[in-house]
Amino acid sequence: MQKILPKTIIEDSKYCPGCGHGIITRLVGEVLEELKLESDALCAIAVGCACWLMDTFGVDQIQAPHGRAAAVAAGLKRCRPEKAVFTYQGDGDASAIGLSETIWAAARNEKIVVIYVNNGVFGMTGGQMAPTTLEGQKTTTSIYGRDVNLTGKPLKVLEMLKTLDIAYLARGAVTSVGEINKTKKYLKNAFQAQMNAAGYSFVEILSPCPTNWNLTPLQSIARIEKDVLPVYPLGEYMKRGEK
Repeated sequence: MQKILPKTIIEDSKYCPGCGHGIITRLVGEVLEELKLESDALCAIAVGCACWLMDTFGVDQIQAPHGRAAAVAAGLKRCRPEKAVFTYQGDGDASAIGLSETIWAAARNEKIVVIYVNNGVFGMTGGQMAPTTLEGQKTTTSIYGRDVNLTGKPLKVLEMLKTLDIAYLARGAVTSVGEINKTKKYLKNAFQAQMNAAGYSFVEILSPCPTNWNLTPLQSIARIEKDVLPVYPLGEYMKRGEK
């Protein structure tokens, strides 16, 4: 059986072997096509691994300054309210450099979708410690493992956003076919919430980074299931009118 790619996928993935970004990009493309939004989508791209979206994803895009994708997306949506506006960001971009923009776009309930890819490191720049790096995890800037007495515990942006009056909040993963299908459902719900004018949607996706974790792709999936999921549990956390 022939595998049909979404029309928005215009080039082969530029990501490292085993990286979750390629799967996530495909899911976004499938969701936009199924909702018939591919011609009306606008994307604010983050700095970091998300930049590869510019070469592979065929929707109108704006490269945001580091951490500012949510602010750029809010401006796009206010100017073009009929469009499906989303950000594509890593955890370093959205929760380190851009935490203020992430939080305040949610506090204002901007009618955008924020796609937040959590792989626990700054991926493109060499695997440095990120806000989401786990306790004890070794990175290029925590060579003995993250010491939470010095740096604090891993930041849980999704749990912070639960305190705000927003439209949709979910955390998925790309560790198995079942979880990939759930994550696609979360992304679809997020875009539907935006197009129904419900407000701000945030979908966090746990993703492997074999290159910077120094693991094989299969080992990276196993690490997420064993070590990451207990810290970052999956599921839908908020829908408009219910939690």
